[in-house]
Amino acid sequence: MARERNERLAALLEEACWSRAQAAASYNRVAAETLNGEVRENSKIGRSHVSMWVGGVQPTGVAPAILCQALSRRLKREITAQEAGFTTSISPRPGVLDWRVDPLIALNDLGSSVDTDRRRLLAGGVYSAAALILPDEAWWDTMLRPPAEEPSTGKRVGHGDVDTVRELTLAFSRMDQRRGGGHGRRAVDEYLKHEVRDFLRGRFVDEATRRGMFSAAAELAYASGWMAFDNSEHAIALLRFNTAVKLAARSGDAPLSGHVLRAMAHQALDLGFRREALQIARVSVHGERYAAATPRERALLGVVHARTLAANGHKPQAAQALLRAEDDLSNAHDGIREPSRTFFFGEASLAHETACTLRDLGDHQGAVKEFRRSVRTRGAAFRRTHAVTLGYMGATQIAQGSVEEACATWSSVLDAMEDGIYSGRARQRVVDMRHLLSPYRKRGIPAVGVLDARAASYLAQVD
Repeated sequence: MARERNERLAALLEEACWSRAQAAASYNRVAAETLNGEVRENSKIGRSHVSMWVGGVQPTGVAPAILCQALSRRLKREITAQEAGFTTSISPRPGVLDWRVDPLIALNDLGSSVDTDRRRLLAGGVYSAAALILPDEAWWDTMLRPPAEEPSTGKRVGHGDVDTVRELTLAFSRMDQRRGGGHGRRAVDEYLKHEVRDFLRGRFVDEATRRGMFSAAAELAYASGWMAFDNSEHAIALLRFNTAVKLAARSGDAPLSGHVLRAMAHQALDLGFRREALQIARVSVHGERYAAATPRERALLGVVHARTLAANGHKPQAAQALLRAEDDLSNAHDGIREPSRTFFFGEASLAHETACTLRDLGDHQGAVKEFRRSVRTRGAAFRRTHAVTLGYMGATQIAQGSVEEACATWSSVLDAMEDGIYSGRARQRVVDMRHLLSPYRKRGIPAVGVLDARAASYLAQVD
């Protein structure tokens, strides 16, 4: 009996503009991120696998979860097993994010290693919508109260220890902005698991020090999460953000909780979970998370909220949120002490996020103008961020039909990438570049041929 062709999967591949080989390559990238070298059934596939699945063979092992995740990232919306025409269901709930797990236990699990985290996320459906469900308001009140069994013995922890953790966090965050999240994240995790965990179990000189140390630990866990996100290790990033939110809640630092939730919303939006991103962003600007934040941090929270509104088609609300973010940033000045975690957020970053919002609202001309402002005002310090901005700007230019202008912009992206940037997000801009150039390859445009060959050579070296 002949198998029935999987028309649903075929339609999704066509919508993604993927050949069988391209689908297999994207599948393998997601599998490598999730499995971290662990050999499972269908942990690596070729184009023949995709052809068989389109032909009606049902994928087995990890394949349904991995392929749906790859398609979700490509199409910027969640693709379920049923939508892909698979009879296998993917349950996203077991072992995903358990908000009840104590943050100190989560820190202890960091080093058992990343493999455990990856397997746990895979078993729960990789990066799913269910993983993005936040706890209710009662949870925040519960987390603020330290457990009765908190140890009263251990090393003495003072204000200087808090400063040490904050200084290390800032150093790694600056490196991420310059060189990408592929540098040093495992070193951050080791420090979190050992030194920071010992600090959190120590004897604090006073309550302010206890809160300060939990807040500092939350910032470092956030930095680890952001580095993983930037390096396209999305399952790991989600776990680190989860730990950071718990630590921030335990410290009573509401604005820091909002800051981490803002990052979670950013990641969800990048991966195509638009509705979930908006829900998380709304929580990030709710109550004291926004009201108690400094002007610069309110601007950062607000502009990501604006992006999620735009991505969900809420044009008037997105415009209002952008204006509010601009007002908040204009109120930031030298007389106001801002948290170090906002060191990167200024005019250039606001312009970048504003450009992304305008792009999602369909205003390509306005988006290019803001991307240019971001590039002009950032300077040379934040090279990885600069490369991502240029990548987005080139994509927006080519959407306007400015092919040669886009090629010039993208050439600058490759200049930066070839100078030692290790960033999955920046690398993805090069992948997208080649995809967007494909309709122009046979038109005899010299700039297209030169850039495409250069991009292909770069990807061959890093893959």
